[in-house]
Amino acid sequence: MSELKRDMELLKRQGFNLVKLQENWAFDEPVEGRIDLSKYEELIEYAAHLDLGVYLGLTCEQAPAWLWRKHPGCRMVGRNGLPVAYEAQMTLPADGKPGPCYDDPGAMADHLTFIRKLVEVLGRFENVVVWNTWQEIAYWSEHLTGQHVCYCEHTLEAFRRWLAGKYGDLDGLNRAWNTRYGDWNSVQPDRAASGRECLPQDIDWRFFMDNEHPAATLRARAETIRQADPLSGRGPQRPVFAHLGGPVIGSGRHWTYARCQDFLGSSCYPAWSPHHPWDDAASKQQASRSQQRLESLAAEMSLVALTYDQIRSCNPPGRPVWAAEFQGGPVSTGFHKGRTPDPGDIRRWMLTAIASGVTAISFWVTRAEIAAAEMHGFSLLDSEGDESARLAEAGRIGRALNQHADLFSAPTLQRSEIAILVNEANYQVCASMNAAVEHLGYSTRGWHRLLWELGFPVDFQEVKELEEVYAQEYKVLILPFPLSLSEEVMQKLARFVETGGCLVSEAAPGRLSEHAYANRGEMSLGARQLFGVKQTGFQMVREPDSGERWSPPERTWGEYLEAAALEGKGIMAGHRLRANAYIETFQPSDSQVFLAYGDAATGCVRNFGKGKAWLLGTYVGHNGNAYRDPESWAFIHRLLAECGVRPSHPGRLLLRKRTSPGKEAWIFTNPTGAELVETIDASGWNSVSDLLGEVVERNGNSVRLAIKGLDIRVLILERQP
Repeated sequence: MSELKRDMELLKRQGFNLVKLQENWAFDEPVEGRIDLSKYEELIEYAAHLDLGVYLGLTCEQAPAWLWRKHPGCRMVGRNGLPVAYEAQMTLPADGKPGPCYDDPGAMADHLTFIRKLVEVLGRFENVVVWNTWQEIAYWSEHLTGQHVCYCEHTLEAFRRWLAGKYGDLDGLNRAWNTRYGDWNSVQPDRAASGRECLPQDIDWRFFMDNEHPAATLRARAETIRQADPLSGRGPQRPVFAHLGGPVIGSGRHWTYARCQDFLGSSCYPAWSPHHPWDDAASKQQASRSQQRLESLAAEMSLVALTYDQIRSCNPPGRPVWAAEFQGGPVSTGFHKGRTPDPGDIRRWMLTAIASGVTAISFWVTRAEIAAAEMHGFSLLDSEGDESARLAEAGRIGRALNQHADLFSAPTLQRSEIAILVNEANYQVCASMNAAVEHLGYSTRGWHRLLWELGFPVDFQEVKELEEVYAQEYKVLILPFPLSLSEEVMQKLARFVETGGCLVSEAAPGRLSEHAYANRGEMSLGARQLFGVKQTGFQMVREPDSGERWSPPERTWGEYLEAAALEGKGIMAGHRLRANAYIETFQPSDSQVFLAYGDAATGCVRNFGKGKAWLLGTYVGHNGNAYRDPESWAFIHRLLAECGVRPSHPGRLLLRKRTSPGKEAWIFTNPTGAELVETIDASGWNSVSDLLGEVVERNGNSVRLAIKGLDIRVLILERQP
């Protein structure tokens, strides 16, 4: 306890205003009914003495041993029908995951009883400012136990109830799935060992387990806390949230989670895995060390931006955006220790998060991990528990941000003009098919990286909430890897275009229905109508230089077209676009060709209502991180200009703005490896200062801004009344 109190004092001296305490159910109630929270009470009281707020996180996945004995039916069941034997003995390696199945009514009731008592005891402290109900929402069962879960009878019954609500009755289910079940008890998820047969049963099952199953637990915990909180009704409601280990790229489950409590946060460890195996940075074995370092730094920054652009977008408007776990020290997994972040890393990561709308940053952790699985890792302090340069830098930046809390502690980020579409139904179809989900995630991630480096701020938008887009008035929606689309989604997309938006879709929209059945003509009817085309060809294309990052081996000759760059036509004449994975060709009806492969149309645009529907006959997002070439990026820059969108700043710098009355923060990111010097127009602002105290060179209404390669500067602009 004395070490923890010393750490609190140290953090307070550095300017931190919040500490996280993470409780553990198995430790706090080892015997049923005997709950001991005295250590938390002592620490919370000491934090109050230091004028520190407390962020209290729950770890209910590591359940006490008595729960398993009392409710043997709460053990999750694997795909093979056998109970999962794993019961976490401590929070490592995975915060107790997969944990009990809380579809068991007894286990659900007992864990809510514990939460209620914890909140009644610790909630009397006013410096507890936020409750976190789930440490990195997930089960991680395939990684930890080798099987997908949970196939217990409680969960199967919940699944059937959900299906009945979705399809109305058994006849409706049979029509959708193309099955002939005679009664509800016969309805089962697919039990094939691999789970990659892309059957409608498994698609709905995975949707249920990834969305509805965790959502039920999230809602129950949030409601219990609100009811038990002793400060409820005596002022503003203390927020209840939960957080992810990181967004699942291409999935829309985060929109579901965000609506189960006040908001959703996320962890972010930029130096843990910034590269995908298909990335240029991961495959350039001969690149110089300096070039590898630059590519890694850029990938880390874009990963932070990708993470929090998604988390901000999935939360309802006006809600906080929490970096609930933020890398503070070296990533350590077993005998593999990563590099120790230096002050420059901390500055880049923190300010990149701020540029994506983050309103609070909580570092993991203050003191180095002691368990072997993460030994000596992650901490802001050094391995002895002493101060470090990275701690000092985090404190310096935190103090500067807190001086402008009106800009940075509230959701003040200026809305983007472009959004990348997310479709959970498409994700689940892709997740049930070999290789497809990898392409979906890669294309989505690549579009974000491409736009980030071109200077276009970007949001994400789930298609199930697409009607809200009409009011938000995005100018452009980007549809990556749209393998599966329902006709209902196509109608929403058509409505967006008709009311004045521009839709930019990658190849093969609606090749499959939402239930994974092939559409005639290899494209959905709604897509053919919206884009004004009929498909004439769909063939794999080789990667440049005989690469094999995503290309499967040929079964026989003739499966692949040679690597190609598609040629711009008409309004895109003079531009070229690299083809990735497939080339799709079209016969246009009432659309215009803007891209060609030889004599065949491979890009068409159709005017519809007040807007335009653009169809690209390949997967452009892959170029964000793989086989990056200036021609493809220039093509996208020109296409967005045709949609009426310009970068947020006329130079190479990416500009994001956070705004409050009479005051703005202009956050400039240099996405290149070389220093950029640009002139900024500060007309109408009385005062321009640098957030971190650097000299600002102002001459009249012009500010000369110099930013080193892969770095960030934040200008604070103010108007006097």
